[in-house]
Amino acid sequence: MNTSPIEVGMYVVAKAPLAGVEALAGAAQEQQLDSIFVWDHLQDFFPSAIWDENFTWGAAGSASPHEWFEFQTLLGYLAAKFPGMRLGVGVTEPIRRHPAILAQAALTLAHLSQRRPILGIGSGEKLGTVPYGLDFTHSVDRLEEALQIIRRCFDARGPFDFEGEHYRLKGAVVDLPVPKGRTPEIWIGAHGPRMLRLTGKYGDGWYPHMVASPEDYAARLEVIRAAAREAGRDPDAITPAMHAPVIVAPTEDEARAMLDHPVVRFLGATLPAAVWQAFGLQHPLGERFGGIITDFLPETYDRATLKTAIAAVPRAMVEGLICGTPAQVAARLQAFGDAGMRYVVPLLLSAWVSPEAAAFSVQAMGEIAQALRQPAAVAAD
Repeated sequence: MNTSPIEVGMYVVAKAPLAGVEALAGAAQEQQLDSIFVWDHLQDFFPSAIWDENFTWGAAGSASPHEWFEFQTLLGYLAAKFPGMRLGVGVTEPIRRHPAILAQAALTLAHLSQRRPILGIGSGEKLGTVPYGLDFTHSVDRLEEALQIIRRCFDARGPFDFEGEHYRLKGAVVDLPVPKGRTPEIWIGAHGPRMLRLTGKYGDGWYPHMVASPEDYAARLEVIRAAAREAGRDPDAITPAMHAPVIVAPTEDEARAMLDHPVVRFLGATLPAAVWQAFGLQHPLGERFGGIITDFLPETYDRATLKTAIAAVPRAMVEGLICGTPAQVAARLQAFGDAGMRYVVPLLLSAWVSPEAAAFSVQAMGEIAQALRQPAAVAAD
């Protein structure tokens, strides 16, 4: 049984209006959470075709689901507005932004912040690249090269060359000095075997979006640690984290009722076809559908197709989500802590169900964080 405390960050939806961002960041500060994370998006996973109040109450005050702020500018603003809070992006990618630019942005944030910023990075998403004419092929190869460049920018000064398949640098310079004790950390959004190995080789943290079970988490973490040892790195210096979808409510019955809400069932509709096949079903978006990261382009689907897909999601597919009262959610997260997780940033799915559910979800973060800082108490519950 793990008795180490688990740090807890707040995921802040980086969308207009700015007042909403400030309210969430303020709640994180008030509840003494460990960090604020934002996503790096141009468009949302939620499609315009189903963006209405039947899908989520959030549509009432927003004509489009895609009103995203640019993450670098926003984090700079939050650094000044909420001094002392640790800030991170979870995650960006090196397709829309050159790795030297990402390194410069992270170093700049280190100067603006009082704590080490977190540069969460992954191999990218189809919805953030293909609609904008960007090449999404060989994205993991591109990421590996980018990690080498970013690490060089953090660890050394002076001109350098890099000869890769995707990036070629000659006499490149990123000489912004690192503030003492605030070198940005690189957290990698890894799920598959190769990405896990890259995390062990280059990462300061592991930041998967969703992992099926504590047992699965432990197995993947061991791949990372083995790769770190092979690369001559200390595996214990890599922070095992998770961006975990969570449904939280005052009672278990209220939380479980949310599993039938369209915004929650939508998550099931965007899981890969292989997951559906495990339930003995054919995916309504195609038998080769690869899931929300590799295949989902939200603005290419019509309303009827999406509603059919959401309706087809079996309840059993979403019942595995972390769901319940704050104490129950903390206990579920503690099970991942026992498997090695040391940092969690909940994705509050329940906040999209209703204004009341959103208010409770945000306030529950403090209770969840307090419980996870006292793992023995969670185990006793």
